[in-house]
Amino acid sequence: MPFSPVSPTPSSRSSVVAALRAAGCVFAEDEAELILGAARTPDELAALVDRRVAGLPLELVLGWAEFRGLRVTVEPGVFVPRRRTEFLVEQALAQAPDARVVVDLCCGSGAVGAALADALGAVELHAADIDPAAVRCARRNLAGPGGRVYEGDLFAALPTGLRGRVDILAANVPYVPTGEVGLLPAEARDHEPLTALDGGTDGLDLARRVAVGAPHWLAPGGCVLIETSERQAPAAVEAFTRAGLTTRLAVSEELYAQVVIGVRGGDTAV
Repeated sequence: MPFSPVSPTPSSRSSVVAALRAAGCVFAEDEAELILGAARTPDELAALVDRRVAGLPLELVLGWAEFRGLRVTVEPGVFVPRRRTEFLVEQALAQAPDARVVVDLCCGSGAVGAALADALGAVELHAADIDPAAVRCARRNLAGPGGRVYEGDLFAALPTGLRGRVDILAANVPYVPTGEVGLLPAEARDHEPLTALDGGTDGLDLARRVAVGAPHWLAPGGCVLIETSERQAPAAVEAFTRAGLTTRLAVSEELYAQVVIGVRGGDTAV
């Protein structure tokens, strides 16, 4: 018989909050509630608190992250989906509300693909990542909507039968400049794979590769979307435009998110 989550006593809750506060957790009360809800025994509660106090990201302590209302499984060594990336999903749905073929490139946990499939309904869903740990995790998260997940480097991982058929190509590429990776918060720097963070000298190496390759994979009117920083956005827009895509930049002040959207015209060669 499975255990139920630990029923917190006032003293256990206060001790968890105190431990998290002492470790510098800004939202100690909220985190305590989540950890108490995840623990099935007092020993497991102690272990979860110890992991969080040691600096493990909360999502890896819990084993899941919330993303657009979904509980997405996350595992050690896999990029944790960020709330700001929900804006990329929103922009994709606004651009292609009737999409039938969706690709989640650089998929990490598969959160973007899962959210798109959840919103769109029955879609042909494909995802790919270069990291074997991410591929294993994404396969768990995308099994429900019937997603197929491939291991490999960007478009080389995809089946050639997708060329010219993709309605939404969401590519949450890494975009931290190599020289700035060491400045990231310890939770990211110490616990997430470098391949999911390092975007090259100016952070746009993979973004440029996606821009060049996307027109060959998109259906007429299909869209490709990447996330970038405010500083990098002009160069990212230029790369998309040079690739022959009709390009615009969408900005969310609330989420501090910048999403570059490129649309393939009907006459782009594939």
